[in-house]
Amino acid sequence: MPDRRIAVVTDSTSSLTVEEAAEHGIVVIPLQVIIGATSYDEGVDGASPQMVADALKKFTPVSTSRPTPTGMLEAYQRLADEGYDEIIALHLSGEMSGTFDSARVAAREAPIPVHAVDTRQVGPAVGHAAMAAAAAIAGGATGEEAVELATSLAEASTTLFYVDTLEYLRRGGRVGSAAAFIGGALAVKPLLRIEDGTIDSFEKVRTAGKALARLEDLAVEAAGERRVNVVVAHLSSPDRAEQLATKISTRVELAAPIRTAELGAVLGAHVGPGMVALCVTPADPSDI
Repeated sequence: MPDRRIAVVTDSTSSLTVEEAAEHGIVVIPLQVIIGATSYDEGVDGASPQMVADALKKFTPVSTSRPTPTGMLEAYQRLADEGYDEIIALHLSGEMSGTFDSARVAAREAPIPVHAVDTRQVGPAVGHAAMAAAAAIAGGATGEEAVELATSLAEASTTLFYVDTLEYLRRGGRVGSAAAFIGGALAVKPLLRIEDGTIDSFEKVRTAGKALARLEDLAVEAAGERRVNVVVAHLSSPDRAEQLATKISTRVELAAPIRTAELGAVLGAHVGPGMVALCVTPADPSDI
């Protein structure tokens, strides 16, 4: 009996580059960004991080929208038509977006089985999980085995970030427990993390320099003695990101050079210019 063909699907907030998605054969479904009165797909041919940053600086209204279940179903149908037998759909936390819910609704109508997975993560941690699932499938894993690996990897990943202001998170209603910082404390420079699918505030500092130094130490702590993959993302703050990446690279055992990149338009719309984030993910499945 021929091997089952299993497709891996994720969404555009996963921070995968076009090259990474193509290399692993991952299908990326875009979320939408609404700037002013115009809606764009997130991606190289649509809304860019710079467009979002510029709009936010000019106080132009910016919002985001999940893919519709209909759009998801169309993607699943295309994969079935291409001869796939099964789909693994890995998406950002359902606590912060309806994307996973759209995938789950579409899965009920799909012509082939779909494993819709809420990774409880955002950004590069989702991308790492998707690439791990694709690699596992290429190595002969079943759909269930790939889902288990991807879910475990997402859970083992550490996502930390610093924002210049909580104002953008407040506007989008995605502050979670970070709401404790809001009010008279908008001048505070908070360090935030993704904890069980939500944004959790765990430290606060007074300057950006102290925030970056603390992120560096926290990245080293998260890596421990393991080989790791690290991504440093930013929005309109390349110097900060490069500085952080350079310092981390001398202190942890990397499986590959640290990738620095501008955060995608959708996530960028909710954190604002000046944000710096990092994701630390174990490189070896045995370390999960």
